[in-house]
Amino acid sequence: MLRIIGGEFRSRRLQSVPGDSTRPTPDRLRESLFSVLAPVIEGATFIDAYAGTGAVGLEAVSRGAAKAILIEKDPGALAVLKANVEALKAGSRVQIVKARAATVIADYPQADILFLDPPYPLEKEYELCLNNATQELVIAQHATRFPLLDAYGALARYRTLRQGDNTLSFFRRPSP
Repeated sequence: MLRIIGGEFRSRRLQSVPGDSTRPTPDRLRESLFSVLAPVIEGATFIDAYAGTGAVGLEAVSRGAAKAILIEKDPGALAVLKANVEALKAGSRVQIVKARAATVIADYPQADILFLDPPYPLEKEYELCLNNATQELVIAQHATRFPLLDAYGALARYRTLRQGDNTLSFFRRPSP
């Protein structure tokens, strides 16, 4: 069962995408992610790239993000994503973008936080997204067995959080 963990929509259930085209972020990992983001999530614009069900982006809105931009290209996932946004009545704070994330993330420089979680078979998407990202804070969820570089362009990794087969790598731009 997929659900929102904390905030305004706490305990609300979300629909899942049938099959294995998406890989939802586990509850425990999402809880850890938002514990780290707690000081910066309030009022932020949050991009959930490769959104799938929208669980991460909707969790951000639930916890105080002003807006979530949910990027997804899979038609089945988009249908579920739209249903989840409607069920939470979160449409005024959510923008759904039907596109390949790597090609559009640079179009949202106003966003504060970018969360990347491409399907694991699409490992090349990490490099494309991290090199194209214009946001100040970027978090990439990836398989622990698939290490990311310590830097991509101006982004430098400053934290890594591992839970089982999943790793969150936190990147930011250096302060001027």
